[in-house]
Amino acid sequence: MAETKRFGERVEITIDNHIARVEMVREDKLNALDPAMFDALIEAAGWLRDQAQARVVVLCGSGRMFCAGLDFGSFAAMANPGQERAQSLEDRTHGLANKPQYAAYAWHELPIPVIVAIQGGALGGGLQIALAADIRIAAPDAKIAIAETQWGLVPDMSGNATVRRLVRDDILRQLTYTAERIDGARAQAVGLVTETHTAPLDRAMEIAAQIAGRSPSAIRGSKALLNTLDDGTSESILMAESREQQAIIGKPHQVEAVMANLEKREPVFD
Repeated sequence: MAETKRFGERVEITIDNHIARVEMVREDKLNALDPAMFDALIEAAGWLRDQAQARVVVLCGSGRMFCAGLDFGSFAAMANPGQERAQSLEDRTHGLANKPQYAAYAWHELPIPVIVAIQGGALGGGLQIALAADIRIAAPDAKIAIAETQWGLVPDMSGNATVRRLVRDDILRQLTYTAERIDGARAQAVGLVTETHTAPLDRAMEIAAQIAGRSPSAIRGSKALLNTLDDGTSESILMAESREQQAIIGKPHQVEAVMANLEKREPVFD
């Protein structure tokens, strides 16, 4: 039975068949990012950490665009000489991140895989949220941009930490410096997008169903292991492999995976 939960007026989660569909619901503003959206994304990711029935996340946006980036009202506040920032961006308010960074990075840290479905486009902060996911599916004509320099800003919502293994350095610099908008097909070619599909949400749900059918322990262990590749040495990565394998080998999920393969049936994981 599907379970649905709302986080303010910005994010809605529905869990069905072990797939958590997380939807930004600010269609009238193209799911643009404002303080309420930051709070809702962080709260939603935190809530999902405790939901054992969720084995994979599909993160999407309502309406015709995944996320248009920072809300223009936020830009207006920045431009107001009398507006002072209440808190320095250098303050680490959420572990290793500040709040805007963690609205994206929380999905990288989530212990289960996250798949983003990009219809319409992912611009600026919207792209940085997408980059925190494990997999990104975009429509071929979706508009993708590292758009911050267009507004006199630098990318600062954790995208620099998550994009570094995806895109060649000189291409990343070109896209950052120019704020050029590229389509989904080119975004796939340069590494910003995993694959393109005319129905990105349908394709994301299809992949999610495949992941949901695998051993939850193996999937969580695999994500934890893959996340060590960001900064790990060979020594630390080899130890992480051993640690994750030791934690699941011979346990019920792993035994069920073996038995299901031998008996040529679908596995059933508690």
